[in-house]
Amino acid sequence: MTVWIIAVLIVVALLLLTWLVPVQLWISALAAGVKVGMTNLIAMRLRRVPPPVIINSMIMAHKAGIDISSDDLEAHYLAGGSREIIVHKEVLRVIPALISASKADIPLTFQRACAIDLAGRNILEAVRISVTPEVIDAPDPKDYADPKMAKVSAIAMDGIELRAKARVTVRANLDRLVGGAWTETVIARVGEGIVTTIGSAETHKKILENPDMISKEVLAKGLDAGTAFEILSIDIADIDVGENIGARLQQQQAEADLQIAKARAEERRAMAVAAEQEMRAKVVEAEAEVPRAIADAFRKGNLGIIDYYRMKNIQSDTSMRDSIAGISPEEKKKSK
Repeated sequence: MTVWIIAVLIVVALLLLTWLVPVQLWISALAAGVKVGMTNLIAMRLRRVPPPVIINSMIMAHKAGIDISSDDLEAHYLAGGSREIIVHKEVLRVIPALISASKADIPLTFQRACAIDLAGRNILEAVRISVTPEVIDAPDPKDYADPKMAKVSAIAMDGIELRAKARVTVRANLDRLVGGAWTETVIARVGEGIVTTIGSAETHKKILENPDMISKEVLAKGLDAGTAFEILSIDIADIDVGENIGARLQQQQAEADLQIAKARAEERRAMAVAAEQEMRAKVVEAEAEVPRAIADAFRKGNLGIIDYYRMKNIQSDTSMRDSIAGISPEEKKKSK
């Protein structure tokens, strides 16, 4: 029984020693010309740093002629450095980025590469864009349900709407990658420049005749300031004529003026009707005073019975003539 326990303890010790001391990795490092001590590998295990990531990164850097110590790589890993799979081997992302920059004669130090990586930027992608400029669309088609409708709309001074789409060629600026704005800012600034250029044109025909006017005006504004990119060119990929916004606004203004004029006319008609009703009320009031005046004349002796009947006869004669002429009492009152 004791022999079995000793055997199990020996096996466990060997497995622990094999895990703690990656002999195969140490041999690979020596074969590649990377000098790393066995104690450093054991210390990596104790510091919870995966030795394969550090050793593979050192081997790749050494083969590319870049001298980086294991302590620097460990510090970057512990700080949260990103990793990348290169040829089925996991390495720190800063290493292939430094190799790409070195082959392209782009000045990039290990410290700056680590700063860019820890800032959350994809340093390998940034170096790739710095070596091979990238073309981005302004506006971004991803922001539209229909990518064909991804165009910047602007109105010229003659009221004609123009819809334009630009393609911006950018190159990553590694010096401004930390703290610099990303592609969203570049797209927004280019869209603003397109709107400003079209809006300042006297007629839309000038823009259609010379679309490069937009490119020149936008490039002159220095839109890449404060961004992580350097704008190489801005090309107008497509431009369409939209609606006549000026005519539509004039039509809407004319309709609004017409409604205002109708409202004022209705107000004047209502005032005229009210004045007419007031005058009729005064006429009725005046006619009501006639019998009182006649009675008062009788009492004072200013009007005799013969005069009264003569007046009645005149009224009857007048009514008969109006009836023969076809004039109704309402029309007669209106004529008054």
